[in-house]
Amino acid sequence: MTNFIQTSPARSLSNTAQDHYIAAEAPFSTFIKKGQVVRIEDTYGQQAVDTLFYNADDVSERYSSQDTMREQGAAYISTGTRVISNEGRVMLTVTADSCGRHDTSAGACSCESNTVRFGHYTKYLHACRDNFVIEVSKHGMSKRDVVPNINFFMNVPIEPSGEMTIVDGISAPGDYVELKAEMDVLLVISNCPQINNPCNGFDPTPIRVLVWDDEAA
Repeated sequence: MTNFIQTSPARSLSNTAQDHYIAAEAPFSTFIKKGQVVRIEDTYGQQAVDTLFYNADDVSERYSSQDTMREQGAAYISTGTRVISNEGRVMLTVTADSCGRHDTSAGACSCESNTVRFGHYTKYLHACRDNFVIEVSKHGMSKRDVVPNINFFMNVPIEPSGEMTIVDGISAPGDYVELKAEMDVLLVISNCPQINNPCNGFDPTPIRVLVWDDEAA
């Protein structure tokens, strides 16, 4: 898999429309307007950022991992990827990516999957699915509205056989991905709390989310 690394021109931090720091293990959400550019920054490196998108005007339209992969004919998210909804519409376009590739196959960790993978002693550890449920509930949704997500910065090699596993992340401190909104969207993040596999380097860390009003900012 070729890594499509493309960085953006230096952006001014003095004219951001939004600037958020998200604590380690925490949920987060915000609205992104059509035409705005959102940057998700892996501030300390090797931190998986589980992410969902919803149509801000009708949350029944939301990110579709299968449609996104089918549309682009590739298993990973990177520069040029069009993020597709379950209605086949483009929600966002990836315009810059200093990391190279991002997973959209492995899904979000949950208390149930932790128990199966790592043992019953992990049952009560916090998980991304918990974060998603907490955050979407603020917008009138429930756990039924949590769908398969993008895992920005998570490294999940896929073998020719179709087998895949989560391995050490390839993102360095300050790596980022930028997406331009093609419609008004609700961005929902779980800053992954997983400590049982290397998706976070076994040490969850804070991230940053910035929004500019247009791509030329």
